[in-house]
Amino acid sequence: MLKPAESSVALSPLIANRWSPRSFDAVAEISDTDIAAILEAGRWSPSTSNQQPWRFIVAKRGDSHFENLTKNFAGFNATWAPSASALILVVAVTTNEDGSVRPFALYDAGLASAFMTMEANHRGIAVHPIAGFNRDEVKAEFSLPDNYSQTAILVMGKQAPAEHLDNEVLLEREKAPRVRLPLAEIVIAGLPAA
Repeated sequence: MLKPAESSVALSPLIANRWSPRSFDAVAEISDTDIAAILEAGRWSPSTSNQQPWRFIVAKRGDSHFENLTKNFAGFNATWAPSASALILVVAVTTNEDGSVRPFALYDAGLASAFMTMEANHRGIAVHPIAGFNRDEVKAEFSLPDNYSQTAILVMGKQAPAEHLDNEVLLEREKAPRVRLPLAEIVIAGLPAA
């Protein structure tokens, strides 16, 4: 199912066609080559002073990492996300080696997530980032240090028809049109005339 963005000016198809589905093919697999390319995209994203404060945990359906992440999904995420082919937990290292704060670590990790999402979409892999999971349990499962902030899990795989979702609320969300605030509401100053 395609849900292209209705934008005020034309966008790259890679951006215009990106959206976050919840219906995934429960038997499709993602190749190691595709996973490596997605990780490389994150690796080569920009970061403040080139600090590269991102860390990733990769989980493929059937491995212990996948089980450790999916058992900690919260709410609706627990019903649809385990059908995905792979998961990438994105973590931001929030302090430097001397203990000082990295104020832009979360921003940088967000950029890495965006780059990985675009590379995945370029390869025909759908991505839905989620924040609904038990961070304390995941921290314990993977022995994450206190300065590792879990930003999101990228749920990825081959998109399935919306009807694969057996929950009416999720099915309605899957079929709903994409909506964004207009530029006039989000640009504080300097809005160009399109």
